[in-house]
Amino acid sequence: MAALLLLLLLAAAGPGPGRADAERERRDALQEELLLSPLPTGDVAATFQFRTRWDADLQRGSVSHYRLFPKALGRLVAALGVRELHLALTQGFWRTRYWGQPPLQAPAGAELWVWFQPTVTDVDKAWKELSNILSGIFCASLNFIDSTNTVIPTASFKPLGLANGTDHHLLRYAVLPREVVCTENLTPWKKLLPCGSKAGLAVLLKAERLFHSSYHSQAVHIRPICRDASCLAVSWELRQTLTVVFDFFSSGQGKKDWSLFKMFSRTLTDSCPLASQSKVYVDISPKNKSFPQEKELLEVSPPPTSVHEAVVQGDKKTYAVYDLLSPSLFNTSRSLNVQLKWKRPQDSSEMPIPTLHAQRYVGGYGLQTGEICTLIYNTHPYRAFPVILLETVPWYLRLYVHTLTIITKGKENKPSYIHYQPAQDRRRPHLLEMLIQLPANSVTKITIQFERALLKWTEYPPDPNHGFYVGSSVLSALVPSVTAMKDMDVEQSPLFTSLFPSSDGSSYFVRLYTEPLLVNLPTPDFSMPYNVICLTCTVVAVCYGSFYNLLTRTFHVEEPSRGGLAKRLANVIRKFRGVPPL
Repeated sequence: MAALLLLLLLAAAGPGPGRADAERERRDALQEELLLSPLPTGDVAATFQFRTRWDADLQRGSVSHYRLFPKALGRLVAALGVRELHLALTQGFWRTRYWGQPPLQAPAGAELWVWFQPTVTDVDKAWKELSNILSGIFCASLNFIDSTNTVIPTASFKPLGLANGTDHHLLRYAVLPREVVCTENLTPWKKLLPCGSKAGLAVLLKAERLFHSSYHSQAVHIRPICRDASCLAVSWELRQTLTVVFDFFSSGQGKKDWSLFKMFSRTLTDSCPLASQSKVYVDISPKNKSFPQEKELLEVSPPPTSVHEAVVQGDKKTYAVYDLLSPSLFNTSRSLNVQLKWKRPQDSSEMPIPTLHAQRYVGGYGLQTGEICTLIYNTHPYRAFPVILLETVPWYLRLYVHTLTIITKGKENKPSYIHYQPAQDRRRPHLLEMLIQLPANSVTKITIQFERALLKWTEYPPDPNHGFYVGSSVLSALVPSVTAMKDMDVEQSPLFTSLFPSSDGSSYFVRLYTEPLLVNLPTPDFSMPYNVICLTCTVVAVCYGSFYNLLTRTFHVEEPSRGGLAKRLANVIRKFRGVPPL
């Protein structure tokens, strides 16, 4: 009777957890992708993206079970009232002029911008606490973010998810251009993945190969999105992206043929068991649009699962797609090693020029004054479009706003909107935002003069002669698209296209970053205090030591002794010999 009762209890309790697990499986989903893009210069860009979507309300704090969504980030969002979070750690600089428009670009160093909930009363306190917690999670120097490098943009960095972008006081933005990215930042980033680095596309994330590259950028994006088309409920989305550019010429291979094993020293054996989508995209689009038949010059092996065409960033792209969840992919081979070969060398004169790109440098001479110059290029033959420029300059470079000039085609170009917040010494940096109209096929030059401040000797970094870094300028624009984007293309396109969706298809959003600046400041001779200390200590030790010795020493007069027994015996012997005594 007891055994029968136990069986009945187990049968009654059995379906409960099963239904709960099935409900959890329906509430979250994981999608992973890898985009391989041959660049015009012969380099290869690999973009990983892991998208975790969770149909839960993190703001209410009622979530207690985490399955795919990282618990560390989920509790952080709920505790500090975070609406959106975007963190990027980058080593190197994306050369837009030669590599084209990046899928997701980030400035050199560490970048963090966050939108908070309207219920947060003290945003500055929450911002400081958030940066300290993220510093511990990702082993980065984000704890150095303070009021001296934090700004509140008014026109840039609008929310990418469901958020009210009008109250800019809930936004915080900071950049640490001197931050160095290494393996200690990659390891905690990989631990946030549902499968870690044990299965799926994450097995290619080998630190020895990723950091032996020209460009490395890893990012985390958290935002709320609509759960369905009616948008009556909210879901939370986590995107973990990693972009790396391999230079085969510098590695000694000297040719543009590449494969997964050459890049990562590994191949793909299976997909992540928790992923609902796992795909590898290979960009086989012709680099020269004047000769569409050039796509036949690219040979991809093994044969892809399918070929997809889509309009990405205003340009028509052709992708060879490998679906890791397809049973037929691993039937012939246990591993997938995608290879791409060029049938003939590509001419460097055929490199396409991006529609929007920019560069920045420091002008002037001496260590008193200087000039920041920014060049913005619009290569579109007949379309003009506006661009929002965001400049963040440290307080020790004192800007002369009256020297701000904007020249386009030899004429003055007045900005439609300008917002300037002056800096306060040792409290906040300069903030300059402008809305500038870029004529078709033009180059716009923006210059502003500054004066270098003299810091206190305790404010200099350990290597002051190396220089002081100034964060990158940020360009935000809706670039006209050559080819209109269809709605059905977005569903089959790579995941990065859904982070910046196009409203009408006639234009696409681009956010670009210029080079960070390295500025020399008036630096004192830090070896002189050392020399002064050594000389002063020597003089004090010699002079004071001798004087003190003379003042404290006690002198005693010793009388000559008459000698001992041996001396008397020697004198007696000398007397008998007729020798004078001692």
